[in-house]
Amino acid sequence: MLDRREPIARRPLAEALADRLRDMIVEGDLPPGERISERALCERFAVSRTPLREALKVLAREGLVTLTQHRGAAVAALTMDDLEEAFPIMAALEALTGELAAARASETEITAVALLAETMEAAWAARDRARYLGLNDDFHAALSEAARNPSLAEMKRALDRRIRRGRRGASVSEKRWAEAIAEHRAIAEALAARDAARLSTLLRAHMENKLAALRAMAPPPMAPSPEDE
Repeated sequence: MLDRREPIARRPLAEALADRLRDMIVEGDLPPGERISERALCERFAVSRTPLREALKVLAREGLVTLTQHRGAAVAALTMDDLEEAFPIMAALEALTGELAAARASETEITAVALLAETMEAAWAARDRARYLGLNDDFHAALSEAARNPSLAEMKRALDRRIRRGRRGASVSEKRWAEAIAEHRAIAEALAARDAARLSTLLRAHMENKLAALRAMAPPPMAPSPEDE
């Protein structure tokens, strides 16, 4: 008799741990520069050091964690130089996403994006920032899905892991948050009109405006001390 069993591979524990730690870093539960206590995390998640260290290696490759011999792991700082390097790339990827989504999105997807924009506006009106940020993730994920290009989506996910903390911080000010709401509304309208050129331009500008907001929030460079001159 033919054996029809088809075992489904379980998700590696290290991968699940990497996702959990990544979220903690992005949300600020593990702030930049903080030493990561392997013992505390092993106790918290009831795991051994082996999968935890594998997870930390994954995050180190993503630039979220620094690993130092004899000193262990620490949360990596996110500098303006990092953001200045990565945001233009993300802006270009978002622009391409817009072009493809305008041509390939189904009517159901267009309606879903419009509904997400409306729901984000409701979260903004209620000053529910946590809900807004989750909806923002869903909004951009829906556009990526509508673009029908898995390679493009994967490149965006990989880069987003590096700059996600910056993207989160860009909507802190009331002014920028209100601007972002208007931008998302315009993006949804351009998608509904299948205006590829406008949608591409709006998505690129959306990322450029985020970077501009982060620049405005960054502390000014320190003046050199007399000893340095």
